[in-house]
Amino acid sequence: MPTPRLVGMSTGPDTITLVRHGESVGNLADVEAHRRGAERLELDARDADVELSDRGRDQARALHDWLHDSDTDDRPDLVLSSPYRRAAETARIAVEGLGVEVVLDERLRERSLGAFDGLTGRGIKAHYPEEAERRSRLGKFYYQPPSGESWADVVLRIRSLLADLRHGYEGVRVLVFSHEAVIKSFRYVLDGMDEQELMEVDRDTRLANASVSTWRRSGRDLVLDSFADSTVVDRADAEVTAEAGASLDG
Repeated sequence: MPTPRLVGMSTGPDTITLVRHGESVGNLADVEAHRRGAERLELDARDADVELSDRGRDQARALHDWLHDSDTDDRPDLVLSSPYRRAAETARIAVEGLGVEVVLDERLRERSLGAFDGLTGRGIKAHYPEEAERRSRLGKFYYQPPSGESWADVVLRIRSLLADLRHGYEGVRVLVFSHEAVIKSFRYVLDGMDEQELMEVDRDTRLANASVSTWRRSGRDLVLDSFADSTVVDRADAEVTAEAGASLDG
């Protein structure tokens, strides 16, 4: 078993459950851009303001029903969310009526693509050929788009958030709403992965919208219980969706 990279998680929450936001209009624009072989997504809103699609709201309601149907002892004590609209909207729909506040934390925001925001892989190669070559040379984990973030930058945010949860949150059940790269970065930290292992997970596993990933405490460790589980949406007869890949990472 890998050695956890985060020192000190021997204390803290009993469970950490991560939920990817419901399908957004940005996800739909990404799928359509890849279908057409376009260089850019047809999307006017800035990334932070992208809202849920109708299917995304259905997926959020499936999460709501799942949480309300769960045993009281399994319901979250603390709910955290990315401040980006699609994640915060998913969180608020999902926990409505549970009597728990949604706390927005900017460390859970989507990875910033900087100058590449709104571009597909084709568009990046067309407009920034030297950056495409630099990304290939540095590798996906450490490559930082102009004015954007690398995966390593996201990992630093997650380490900071988990460090806050180590103290004062013993025995707490934490529910987190965020984005694909962020959730995979949690796995990198909590499961003690290296760069190659994380990139293999990213290549082989697409996180469906509203999918659930959970770590549970076993003694002094948080152990992965489920990853990218779309059962909640599937059982609710809501459509399970996962785009082919993010604009930069696909």
